[in-house]
Amino acid sequence: MRVGDAILDLAVTTGARSLFFVGVGKNVGKTVAMRAVYEATVRARMTVGLASIGRDGEAVDSGDGQPKPRLLLRPGAVVATARSVLPQSPASRILDLSTLVTAAGSLLYARVVHDGYYELVGPPTASGVRDAVAGLMRYASYALVDGAVDRVAALAGGEDAIVVCVGADAASTMDDAVAQIRALVGRLRIERYDPAVEHVRIEGALTPAMVSQLVAQRERRAILLRDPTQLAMAGPAATYALEHLNLRCERPLRVVAVTVASSGRERAFEPREFARAVAAATGLPTFDVYAGAVAA
Repeated sequence: MRVGDAILDLAVTTGARSLFFVGVGKNVGKTVAMRAVYEATVRARMTVGLASIGRDGEAVDSGDGQPKPRLLLRPGAVVATARSVLPQSPASRILDLSTLVTAAGSLLYARVVHDGYYELVGPPTASGVRDAVAGLMRYASYALVDGAVDRVAALAGGEDAIVVCVGADAASTMDDAVAQIRALVGRLRIERYDPAVEHVRIEGALTPAMVSQLVAQRERRAILLRDPTQLAMAGPAATYALEHLNLRCERPLRVVAVTVASSGRERAFEPREFARAVAAATGLPTFDVYAGAVAA
């Protein structure tokens, strides 16, 4: 199957105008998943813009020197990236210069004129990425963004959908990787609160110490957060909070799918078993972007 088409359909069905890819760590298949969806937008003849929180699409990882998946873009695509990494060849047309600044210098918007590999370097903050995506939407009908979990607060309550990526390099065992993705998806999918239900509003981050205190007090009222990122914990701690407290939020996020990368640099899991376990743990459509398969 064409996994990119299936994920794009899920996102478009929600009414989202942009799709963010976030992961439980590095080397979990975010770029491969975004590339698959990008190819789906090309087949659908959509004008798409691409951006990144941080850096994406480089040939070699700047941290460990290992090869990374490249982003081959077709004519018509629009990129928000640092001016210093815009390739001189093949040609692209600069559409606008931005006041936003990335780790590699000033941001600009450019349209791809010929097939070529492009690097995406974006603003490091949630608000900066929000502004970069707004800039992209002046020239594109849809946006794809390589994101980061700690920056998705800017998406809450907006017209965005999220794909969460997990891979074999995320943990030392398959069970640990499944536990991590279960906790992350559960955290990002905290539901909208009902104003008619009695609640306790939390200002700032909901920490493990606060969770322990609320559980010890046998708190049964809804615990109201501004958005899911206020739950400032991951893994087993997040799962514990989700299971023992009635967490709700004012500005929910929309998570539409999970992707798995069963092979990593350090280890590999049995592909179908891994995908089925992730699907069962998250309750979401789970796609293996490498094998082109889905686990319902």
